[in-house]
Amino acid sequence: MADRTSTRDRTFDRNEALSLLDEVEVLYSAKGKHVTKLRLKKDKPDKVTLEKLILGPTGKLRAPTIRIGRTLMVGYHEEMYLNLLV
Repeated sequence: MADRTSTRDRTFDRNEALSLLDEVEVLYSAKGKHVTKLRLKKDKPDKVTLEKLILGPTGKLRAPTIRIGRTLMVGYHEEMYLNLLV
């Protein structure tokens, strides 16, 4: 079974949020109707880009955030979750 980790009951600051990316290979970030998919080793996004994708206006990790194995999903987009979790 895949490793499933939820950040439901915890707040992550900027450094903690960025450190989550050390353990993942693929990042999905949903904002509104748009979903961004990055393969972190292949795409090699800079820190500013990653912060824009995973942090909210308060500088904390956006919710919901779910890690399954080496994939991190940030933000809510129903179709993204249906495609990745079902």
